[in-house]
Amino acid sequence: MSKNQVVLLLILSVLFGLGAVFFAKKWMDTQVQPQVEVERVEREPVVVAAIEIPEGTIIEEQELSIKLLEKSWRNESQFSEKEQLIGRVVGTTIFPDEMVTAPHLAPEGEGSTLAHLLPEDKRAVTIRVNDVIGVAGFLLPGNKVDVLSTVKRGAYANTRTVLKDIKVLAVDQTARTKENKPIIVRAVTLEVSPKDAEKLLSANSRGNIQLALRNPEAVEPPAPKYYAAPSVTIIKGTDASNVRVRE
Repeated sequence: MSKNQVVLLLILSVLFGLGAVFFAKKWMDTQVQPQVEVERVEREPVVVAAIEIPEGTIIEEQELSIKLLEKSWRNESQFSEKEQLIGRVVGTTIFPDEMVTAPHLAPEGEGSTLAHLLPEDKRAVTIRVNDVIGVAGFLLPGNKVDVLSTVKRGAYANTRTVLKDIKVLAVDQTARTKENKPIIVRAVTLEVSPKDAEKLLSANSRGNIQLALRNPEAVEPPAPKYYAAPSVTIIKGTDASNVRVRE
């Protein structure tokens, strides 16, 4: 074999070796790094609470923010625009970053915030007050009070408690406040039953109304029980009489 043939064989060997390495590496790459398909997630805007929004609050724009939510997680009870919620009344407290949904809201067309806060068996009655009747301005929404009525007859006056443990719904036009400072008010709205509403208005028409602020943890003492001695009915002809039996 000539020298040229030997060189040619060496060159061919090198070329075939490099080709084999190239194809082997390409095959190994396809085995070690499988192709991964990237899934595209479509998102849509959804309205969430920027801060805590208490029950009975009328929603304002600054209390809301927008976040993106996967489209597959969206449903009809959610909202995509703040404008859909501004002016609505909150039925249950919404916490920060919680999505605002239809069940959080009071039904539309049910009147004011105060009307929504009332239980079905209660009524709201407003009475005019001054700084004395209003407990010198220390009344705040959520307080409990006793209602006292004073009736004057000539030189004498008689005061009695008309209602006990009555919830203050609002002072003036404020139904909710985080402040704890005295406020001079002109009117107080109380939560009462229909029958208590009649008592309150009757007492207000007969004399002066005074509000007594209660401790929220005060417990009403039980009414004393009176013992009635047993009696026996004695019938003589057409006459009947009761005689109490002594123990």
